[in-house]
Amino acid sequence: MMLADKVEPAARRTHFPSLAVALAIMFGGTLYPPLMTTPEGRASYALALLLFWAMSAGFVRGVGFVPRLAVWRWLFSGRACAAALALAGAVDLMH
Repeated sequence: MMLADKVEPAARRTHFPSLAVALAIMFGGTLYPPLMTTPEGRASYALALLLFWAMSAGFVRGVGFVPRLAVWRWLFSGRACAAALALAGAVDLMH
């Protein structure tokens, strides 16, 4: 049973843009928790979900880990990190 395609060794290197995004979200959310709230001061669960997805994908891809299964490889890719960050920006603008 073949679970995934082979991943080239060059794709397993550290990806600094994704790692930088993950670190920025981690420090931003830690130092300024109101970043993930609505203007009324309530928690924005959609924004938090998207930011944490971007942070997780950023850390996974940033340190150079590439999952074998295609679904996980996409969910934790640099593109998924950028997409989640863009969606988080859109959700934040809607508030």
